[in-house]
Amino acid sequence: MTILPAIDLKDGRCVRLYKGDFDTVHQVAEDPLEVARRFRKAGAACMHVVDLDGARSGQRKNAAIVRALCEGSGLRVELGGGLRTMADLEAMDELGVWRFIIGSAAVSDPELVRAAAERFGSERVAVGIDAKNGRVRTHGWVEDSGLDALDFAGQMEALGAGTLIFTDIDRDGTLAGPPLESLKRLCAAVSCGVVASGGVAKLEDVAAIKETGAAGAIIGKAYYAGTIDLAEAVRIAEED
Repeated sequence: MTILPAIDLKDGRCVRLYKGDFDTVHQVAEDPLEVARRFRKAGAACMHVVDLDGARSGQRKNAAIVRALCEGSGLRVELGGGLRTMADLEAMDELGVWRFIIGSAAVSDPELVRAAAERFGSERVAVGIDAKNGRVRTHGWVEDSGLDALDFAGQMEALGAGTLIFTDIDRDGTLAGPPLESLKRLCAAVSCGVVASGGVAKLEDVAAIKETGAAGAIIGKAYYAGTIDLAEAVRIAEED
């Protein structure tokens, strides 16, 4: 299993939210690139980046930081937040992004997923499934799409998504533990990689996610709050 430590970018700052609520935004580090280098020093090979400005407005005000992370961190960067068109994906490809996370656009324009997989390869295309009470939420988690998360996952895999990033909104930023039962159901329903996001608080959570069959786990608040040792999390995830 792969550990993906996370950086959320807003107005050029490294921030965190509670349950995706923008009213709870707070800065957690000064220099995103320095944080990414600490991730690498701890043994991480990949990182998860969310452009919160892109998610809210579609504006690419963090592009320079994204490029710096791709070129200077030594990590493969997956990025989400407002990727709604092929032009958006091509722009991120030019910055050096390794894997694109298509979120709201996968609901409103599912053919983008198919086109992206054909253009870049399934291994570089992820669909973010942000769920609340088993239903997919969009547009920064504020709109209920009415879609069942498991049904939607199957549709996205069929369109060519190589990875599904599953976020339980009620767990995100809470340190309340990952949604293990939901992860088990999702891993059983699809054959592509599933990455768990939200709720990881301690090393036992990493081991428990691994047991679900997930291909990866995102670690965000737990790292910044100091409740988890990233190097040890990487070791647990990668051991046989």
